Amino acid sequence: MTEVAAPSASAVLAGAVRQLDAAGVPDAGRDARRLMAHALEVPPARLSLALPEPMTVEAQARFATLVARRAERVPLSHITGGREFWGRAFRVTGDVLDPRPETETLIAAALEAPFASVLDLGTGSGCIFLTLLAERPGTIGTGTDLSPGALAVAAENRARLGLDPSAALLLGSWTDPLSADARFDLIVSNPPYIAADEMDGLSPEVRRHEPRMALTDEGDGLAAYQAIAARAPDHLAPGGRLMVEIGPTQGPVVAALFASAGLRDVTVRPDMDGRDRVVSAKSAQNPAS
Repeated sequence: MTEVAAPSASAVLAGAVRQLDAAGVPDAGRDARRLMAHALEVPPARLSLALPEPMTVEAQARFATLVARRAERVPLSHITGGREFWGRAFRVTGDVLDPRPETETLIAAALEAPFASVLDLGTGSGCIFLTLLAERPGTIGTGTDLSPGALAVAAENRARLGLDPSAALLLGSWTDPLSADARFDLIVSNPPYIAADEMDGLSPEVRRHEPRMALTDEGDGLAAYQAIAARAPDHLAPGGRLMVEIGPTQGPVVAALFASAGLRDVTVRPDMDGRDRVVSAKSAQNPAS
């Protein structure tokens, strides 16, 4: 009886691309390659070297399971367990938002000026404030979140980056867990800003698998900014900066909220695609000379 040769990883990959493409997965080829690297336990950059080789039955089964989940529109990061953000790997689960490239606009803006302490309101995976701490060794930070599950993910990312001594995680809404006299050089946030009537238009990956409370305020998408504008200025150090990610149509409204709160030097910054992405402002109180 003739033994059937095992298919090459390349041949199996081609079938997976067709499956994901038929399921409507955007950029099916890219995702199939990432899943193949995960199944073969090789770095994505070295996948090309493994593609001509035959796949074992066990590896084929692992890959098929991964591809089936992606065809069901489970986010890639939930399948592989991580997402790269600002050059670092972060643990991602259904308890947190998937870190997005647009959010790196907030990181770039924050790093343009020095800071010794940072507060992240609604920290989720911790990708924002942990990245800032890693980029500025010696700084300290605090992340707050309403979700115990999100804080557990952030704690895992904190440990992975070796930032346990410098990064505190507190359970609660916005600034509620802070002491009245807590002050920070930098306050950042990527709050829920999608209006309730926009939720049905989101991709299945986002709508079905990311935490709804991190996406929408169940209203017009501005409630979080109103809360931040009311509370954050009390926790800014003199000359401290407040920076928030926004939806692409929200710049003028959020800027007006910050100005009405007494903040100064309010600006709106675009992302790499030219869409409004970050509103920044400074404490009304100048630093001591």
